[in-house]
Amino acid sequence: MRKNIHPAYHSVVFRDASAGFAFLTRSTMTSGKTIEWQDGRTYPVVDVDVSSASHPFYTGRNRVLDSAGRVERFNQRYGRR
Repeated sequence: MRKNIHPAYHSVVFRDASAGFAFLTRSTMTSGKTIEWQDGRTYPVVDVDVSSASHPFYTGRNRVLDSAGRVERFNQRYGRR
């Protein structure tokens, strides 16, 4: 790799406060806030709005749309006459 062209790649904690979920990974993101992790070290923390712990697709709380009913209504209104 060429020197001085890549951003710093370091350990960061991503935290979803709405779900009480956090995970440690490596990233180029930075933050002014820090958190002490389970291993006793201090890492920068990035707060996220949605994670796999709070997204409806992953939690199974998503709504099922009545797609068949929508198609039938569309065909009734605008279908071939």
